[in-house]
Amino acid sequence: MHDSGCFVLPNPWDVGTAVYLHHLGFEALATTSAGVAFTRGKPDGAAGLPLEETLAHIREIVEATPLPVNADFQSGYADEPEGVAANVTLCLETGVAGLSIEDNTGNMASPLYQADLAVARIRAAREAIDSSGIPVVLTGRCEAWLVGQPDPFRFALERLVAYAEAGADCLYAPGVSEPDEIAAIVKAVAPKAVNILMHGPSKVLSVARLANLGVRRISVGSALAQVAWGAFIRAAQSIKATGTFDSFADAASFGEINAIFSKRS
Repeated sequence: MHDSGCFVLPNPWDVGTAVYLHHLGFEALATTSAGVAFTRGKPDGAAGLPLEETLAHIREIVEATPLPVNADFQSGYADEPEGVAANVTLCLETGVAGLSIEDNTGNMASPLYQADLAVARIRAAREAIDSSGIPVVLTGRCEAWLVGQPDPFRFALERLVAYAEAGADCLYAPGVSEPDEIAAIVKAVAPKAVNILMHGPSKVLSVARLANLGVRRISVGSALAQVAWGAFIRAAQSIKATGTFDSFADAASFGEINAIFSKRS
């Protein structure tokens, strides 16, 4: 799927949403750390969703449908390359078809790993995958835009090239949105695939436009979960404020949802 064309990789946050996305005809899925953390009343990040919970959730999504699943594996739940490799091995045991490793440290004072360590972490993940003999897609992810790094484009471009050379199959810098910058990233890491995050409405970018820019994969992160939260919040606030239930007019059909899930029983 990464070799040619462009596909959308939607991010379910539980079994039900994974099953529905499969029902719609999507060809692959990806987990979302934020989406699942919010269902547990926790903030996004490794501190809010520890390794054991993350692995259990990934396995749950993998087992929900026959589709290949990419795991949002955050920073690999370790700082040093050896720890990343060990945890990647655990992630492979869930049955994932791909996983991403990001360079966000989770430390506000120093939000991104130093370049040499960041590259070594990607290389360690690659070696762990190769040692397993399992053909898993490794995504190298640079968080420059998300942490407010000065000149994020130049910073991410350099890192993504290095991650590609270290063995990442797919390169990802969430936050990049300018078509010229996207095209430059695609060109710089070619022939490796590029993933673009679409996290909000855009008058400029669409699946067709991103495909024309050479993007191979489009993910949506926690956006679908946030859409669901938005509807829930508005309805609950309306009940509290007005004492009426008019907001239920926009509810999904019980019969439609129940019929889809009845097929699984």
